[in-house]
Amino acid sequence: MAEAKTVAFHTLGCKLNFSETSSISRLLESEGYSKKDFDEVADVYVINTCSVTDNADKECRQLVRRINRKSPSSLVVITGCYAQLKPKEIADIPGVDLVLGAGEKFNIASHLKDLTKGDSTKICSCDISDVKDFNATYSINDRTRAFLKVQDGCDYSCSFCTIPLARGKSRSDTIDHVITNVEELVSGGIKEIVLTGVNLGDFADSDRDFLHLLQELDRIKEVHRYRISSIEPNLLTNEIIELVANSDRIMPHFHIPLQSGSNRVLGLMRRRYKRELYSDRVKRIKTLMPHCAIGADVIVGFPTESDEDFKETFDFIHSLDISYLHVFTYSERDQTKALELTPIVPMNKRHERNKVLRNLSYMKMQYFTQLHTGQVRKVLFEGRDKNGMMEGYTDNYIKVAIPHRKEWVNELVEWKL
Repeated sequence: MAEAKTVAFHTLGCKLNFSETSSISRLLESEGYSKKDFDEVADVYVINTCSVTDNADKECRQLVRRINRKSPSSLVVITGCYAQLKPKEIADIPGVDLVLGAGEKFNIASHLKDLTKGDSTKICSCDISDVKDFNATYSINDRTRAFLKVQDGCDYSCSFCTIPLARGKSRSDTIDHVITNVEELVSGGIKEIVLTGVNLGDFADSDRDFLHLLQELDRIKEVHRYRISSIEPNLLTNEIIELVANSDRIMPHFHIPLQSGSNRVLGLMRRRYKRELYSDRVKRIKTLMPHCAIGADVIVGFPTESDEDFKETFDFIHSLDISYLHVFTYSERDQTKALELTPIVPMNKRHERNKVLRNLSYMKMQYFTQLHTGQVRKVLFEGRDKNGMMEGYTDNYIKVAIPHRKEWVNELVEWKL
């Protein structure tokens, strides 16, 4: 469709998806498309989907309906995890023209060339086991921080998770190419680079692992800040913790998925550690970096999770010296082993448990912030928000909001908390 020269994007889900949408956008812009806001009328709409929860699926359907009402003659392209897992289900949504699976999302330009509105929905997808290529992507947030994908896919088989089915086997960029991307981002004025992946700690370039990548990146003097987006506790080694503790560039901030504080539930989830290992990692970090921020992912309402299991999780998290939680309410996903487990936890109980842990997270973050009151820490300020304020984060992930000052955007400022 040669005349279709404007494109709008919407991303659902994780930072990895945002980095991929950003790269797909640049790819189409190099083909002559101009980018529009998703709320504007465009010739092509691209929705990059997630499928971690039911909400992401529902949200995708709602977005397509919105486009159909606003601009019925526009082309609608769906890609991302939901598109890989359930291409036929998406193709049945009225108004969808093209469904691109994991192996085809970066070939979007060639697919758009011979796409016409009104034809039957085209599905371009392959078996996930055939997806072996690594596509390096990055997204730039407000010209301050960049999310750089260095790893994709996952070889783990957690019983609640569809990500291996949606993204395929674990694969990584080369260290040399990551360095090239980092240098490109820094030359564009980026002050902070967030390293992202599906299972980031599983990074492998021949015989070199994630520690080697961090060591190489730490040597690039032009970079002000790196953050590690998320790392599995069993892959977070003492060497990585020590490197971060001794680095001026890698921020004292870890996000370590926990999922449950009950060893029984962790076993049913097919996680690769017990709570004792998790506790050991947290203690090790805090011994070397008392000021370090630590976040955790937790799932509530996993099948068979009893009141006792939940209390065990609550008490365990309460005892941990961590700073905040991302709490997820368990939702049933097709093709996962967890579907075989009974009894299931009633939805109202799942929501209650979510609320309890979100309150605990709020208290933990308040406590962590108060510990640093009066300290002077460097804050990287980002652009203006809606109320004439600007926000930024300290090295250890404490959010600071102040009245907007143009000269401080994308600057590291010594700030007394």
